[in-house]
Amino acid sequence: MTRRIAFQGEPGAYSHQACVEARPGFEPLPCHSFEDAMQAVRDGVAELAMLPVDNSTFGRVADMHYLLPGSGLHIVGEAFVRVHINLLALPGTQLEEVKSATSHAMLLGQCRAFLSEHGIERITGSDTAGSALLISQQSDRSRAALASELAGEVYGLDVLARHIEDQANNTTRFLVMSRDLDTTRRGDHGMITTLIFETRNIPAALYKAMGGFATNGINMTKLESYMVGGSFEASQFYVDIEGHPEDDNVRLALDELRYFSNRMEILGVYPAGARRGNPGADSAS
Repeated sequence: MTRRIAFQGEPGAYSHQACVEARPGFEPLPCHSFEDAMQAVRDGVAELAMLPVDNSTFGRVADMHYLLPGSGLHIVGEAFVRVHINLLALPGTQLEEVKSATSHAMLLGQCRAFLSEHGIERITGSDTAGSALLISQQSDRSRAALASELAGEVYGLDVLARHIEDQANNTTRFLVMSRDLDTTRRGDHGMITTLIFETRNIPAALYKAMGGFATNGINMTKLESYMVGGSFEASQFYVDIEGHPEDDNVRLALDELRYFSNRMEILGVYPAGARRGNPGADSAS
């Protein structure tokens, strides 16, 4: 039986690249939206979903922190993709023929130096792989796309220039989601626990809730807040910590967190990626 991993976007998207690199034994399944990718897993159409959560240049991915808690899915892994941007054009095109480049606005903004140097106009497209598809469907050799090399392979485009991004270490972190929670200890680089909690409406609630992590020597690698239900009185927090819930120090910290929270939920317990300490390297593990 074919195992599938769902992702948002067209074939050739950076999410597709993450699937190929991090889960090579799975068939990538393109989906229209993040919600559709999650639904594919809930419905059993796919076993896993590959969802972007952070980018080293632009920060967190909009909406993802709102979607994850109510998704009914669990984080079982993470993957890092070095975002190399390439200029793609119709076969046989020469660089000097290109007058415009189409891509997602974020990618266009990351290649200003190269595009300015070559006098290439920036045209905003819907997304990266979709822009590559668009260029492959027309015959104007003066038009190009900015996307991954995988997108070039998928849509039969030539790579006119590789790795033209201004930022030398632009990296996206992805979460691998599953229907089932897996708390087994695995991997060679330690464990990560991701959770959400909502503070009680009392003075210094966040300070008190976080105290257990400091006193128990736990490294918190991510802490983000966002409002819940339109209320200004209580915030929900998304947290990544190093360690496993069964570690003595993590268990004590979580007990203290629960005491000062209205709600706490573990979203996933998963092995830290090999590239967590060096996310700019060229690998997705």
